[in-house]
Amino acid sequence: MHAEEADDRRYLVVLNDEEQYSVWWADRELPAGWHPEGTEGSKAECLDHIGRIWTDLRPASLRRRMAAAR
Repeated sequence: MHAEEADDRRYLVVLNDEEQYSVWWADRELPAGWHPEGTEGSKAECLDHIGRIWTDLRPASLRRRMAAAR
């Protein structure tokens, strides 16, 4: 059995100020600069959610600079 298959912990989808997503253990304090996005579930569920919603991987600051340069 793979470690991920045996992982029954709950995770949160988290977001930073650059609008980058990650997963974090639901029972642990979030690191500085990260905020809950609102989704909680298994690691696989959270990663699937991120895969659906995070379509532009560029940091928010880069997207703003590129938009201003147009």
